[in-house]
Amino acid sequence: MGKVLCQNKKARHDYFIEETYECGIELTGTEIKSARQGKINLKDSYAKVVNGEVIVFNMHISPYEQGNRFNVDSKRQRRLLMHKREIRKLLGYTTLEGLTLVPLSVYLNSRGLAKLELAVAKGKKNYDKRDDMAKKDANRKMEQAIKNRY
Repeated sequence: MGKVLCQNKKARHDYFIEETYECGIELTGTEIKSARQGKINLKDSYAKVVNGEVIVFNMHISPYEQGNRFNVDSKRQRRLLMHKREIRKLLGYTTLEGLTLVPLSVYLNSRGLAKLELAVAKGKKNYDKRDDMAKKDANRKMEQAIKNRY
């Protein structure tokens, strides 16, 4: 994983991550320029398999300042580039098992291409979130006790 442009921190809080995939994003010229400046927001974004293609919805890429007429809608649907067998697998997860496709992060790989980390996730209930927060708090207190002891 290269330079991380954007992360969806809320996704790990709201979902159990079952499996992750790396996929390319189909972007226009001004979108990639804006993305390289880190003007991406993955909050509330999700993906679906539509007509044999994986589409990401609600991913916000701010318009590029020098883009003028070449700029496109900042919340448009964007196609994700994946192998057909992976798409079929994702379709099975979402239809049969009722899991959700959630973008975790957008980054540039070593060749400078924009990639999206897509997770197959299962929604957490409120009590699961409380358990996670309690574990995190307990670990923090243990670390602090060890640190203060030495």
